[in-house]
Amino acid sequence: MSIHRIGSFFKMVYKVFMGKKVEGAGSAGTVPEAANENNSGLKSVSGQDSSPSAGSLVRQGSALSLLTLFSRILGLVREMTKASFLGTSALSDAFSVAFLLPNLFRRLFAEGSISVAFIPTFKEYLLGNDREKTREFLSCIFTFLSFFVTLMVMAGIFAAPLLVRLFGMEEFDETVLLTRIMFPFLGFMSLAALFQGVLNSFHVFTPSGFAPILLNIVTILCTYGLSRFTQNPARAMAVGILAGGFLSAAIQFPFVLKQGQRFVFTNLKRAINNPGTRKVLRLISPTIIGMAAYQLNDLVSTALARRAGEGVVSSLQYSLRLQELILGVFAVSIGTVLLPNLAGYAKTSQWEIFNKRLVSAMNIIALITIPITVFSLMQGQNLIRLLFQNRSFDETSVKLTLSAFTFHMPGLFFIALNRILAPAFYAQSDTKSPSFAGIISFAANICLAAAFVGPFRGAGIALALSLASAVNTVLLLVFLRKNPNIALGSAFSSAMIYIVRLLIISGLAIVPIYFLSPLLMTFFANNGRFISYGVPLIINALIYIILGVGLLALVRDRNLLGLVNMLKKKRGGNEDRV
Repeated sequence: MSIHRIGSFFKMVYKVFMGKKVEGAGSAGTVPEAANENNSGLKSVSGQDSSPSAGSLVRQGSALSLLTLFSRILGLVREMTKASFLGTSALSDAFSVAFLLPNLFRRLFAEGSISVAFIPTFKEYLLGNDREKTREFLSCIFTFLSFFVTLMVMAGIFAAPLLVRLFGMEEFDETVLLTRIMFPFLGFMSLAALFQGVLNSFHVFTPSGFAPILLNIVTILCTYGLSRFTQNPARAMAVGILAGGFLSAAIQFPFVLKQGQRFVFTNLKRAINNPGTRKVLRLISPTIIGMAAYQLNDLVSTALARRAGEGVVSSLQYSLRLQELILGVFAVSIGTVLLPNLAGYAKTSQWEIFNKRLVSAMNIIALITIPITVFSLMQGQNLIRLLFQNRSFDETSVKLTLSAFTFHMPGLFFIALNRILAPAFYAQSDTKSPSFAGIISFAANICLAAAFVGPFRGAGIALALSLASAVNTVLLLVFLRKNPNIALGSAFSSAMIYIVRLLIISGLAIVPIYFLSPLLMTFFANNGRFISYGVPLIINALIYIILGVGLLALVRDRNLLGLVNMLKKKRGGNEDRV
C-alpha cells in the first residue's frame, strides 16, 4: 500500500470520527504571497489560503508516522547490533556514556529549541514577502549557529576528560576517545535541525523524516563493516554515529535549496545583531530551561529507581521504550506537521482556523492513544513477553516491566496531548508558558516519585510520571485559555465528549478480549515465543478493532455511516474510471 493511499485512509477515518467535512481555508485574513515559485503552500496565486487542511494534516502526519515507525524499528536494530558487538561490557558502558554527552546537548540546543524558536520567526519573514530580509535572516542564523556549535564541539573535545571523570568510568581512556570522536555529532545534528525547520515551514516533511532512518542505517553498516579495521567495535560504531549525523544534515540541504532558500556566511557581529537572530535567541532561552529541567528529571528518576532495587531501572527503560514507540510514531509526527500550520494562522490572525486545527489535532491524538491505551493495559504482558522475553529477560523481568508499563500507559494520552498543545504556544512565539508548565510538572514528578518509590518501587515512579504529565496538560490548557485569541469554546467541550465516547467504546470492546485471551493463550502455548504470544496478540487486536467499529454501527454513529458512504463513492469512482 502506498503512502498516498495510507494517508487517504487516515484522512477518511479522521473525517468520520470528527463528523464533519474538511473545510478549506477561508478568504478572511489572507496571507501575503511568500514565494510562489517555491511552491511553499503559504498562499496560492489567487490569494486564497492554501495551507494544509485538517485532512491534509492527517495525511502528512500519517506519511511522517510511517517514516518515524521505520526509524524506530531501525533504532531497535541498532540497539541489537550494539548488544551483539558490545553486550553489557565495560566497553559498552564507555560507548553509552560517550554518546550520552553530545546527545544531551543535541536535545538542549537542536531538536527542541531550534525548531520551536526558529519556525515561528521564519514564518514571519516568509509572510512578509521580502526575499532579501528572509535571505539575510537565514544567513545570520546559519552563521551564528555554525559559530556557536563549533565552540561547543571544541569545548566538548578539550573538556572530555573532565566530563568523563564525573561518571567514574572503568574504561576511562577509551570513553574519552569515543567522546572526542562523537562530539562533532552535535554540530551536524544542529544544522540538521535548522534545515528541518526551513523545510517544515514549507510543509515539506519527508526529508526530515528520512534523516534518522539514514542515521540508523549508516551506524549499523559501519559497525559491521569497520569493526575488523578498528581496535574495538565501539570505535566503529562511533564512526557510524558521526557519519550518520553528517548525512542527516546533508540529505536535507538539497531540499532546502529546492525551496529557493539561499544563505551564506556573514559577519558574526551582523549575525548577532540581526533582529530575527535576537528573537530566536529570546525564544530559545526559556525552552532550554524547560529542556534542562526535563533532562534533570530523567537523571533524578533514574537515581531513585536505582535505590528501589535490582532491575527496576531496566524495567522502567523497557516500559518507556514501548510507550515512546507509540508516542514517537504518532504524537511527534502530528506535532511536527501542526507547528508550521499554526504559526501561519497565528501570524495572520486567522484564529478561527487556528482553533479548529488545534481541536482537530487533539481529537486525532485521542482517537489514536485512548484505544491503544485500553488495549495495551489488557494485553501488556503478552506484548512484553513477545518483544523482550529471552534467557536473560526472565519471569522477574516480565513482572517488573509489566508493573511499570501498567502505570506508564495511562499517561500516554497526556504526554501525547502535551506534544500537540506545546506547538500552539510556539506558533505564537510564546516559549515561556510551556517551559513554566514543564518546570512545575518536573517538580511534581520528583515529589510524587520520591513519595511512591518506597511502597510501589518502579510502578510508583511510572505512576508519578503519568500524574505529572496530567498536571502539565492541565497547566497548558489553563495558559492557553488565558489568550484572548484562543476561543476553543464549544469545540473544546465537543472534544471532551468525544474523548468520553472513545473511552466507553474502547472499554466495551475490550470486555470480550478479557474472556477470550486466556483461551487463545492456552491454544497457542508451547509453540515458540512469536507464535505463543504474537498470534494471540494479533487475533485479539483484530477482534478489538472489529468490535469497536461494530459498536459505532450499533449506535448508528453518523461518522461510521459517513465512512461507508465515502468508501462506496471511492469504489464507484474507480469503477467509472475502469
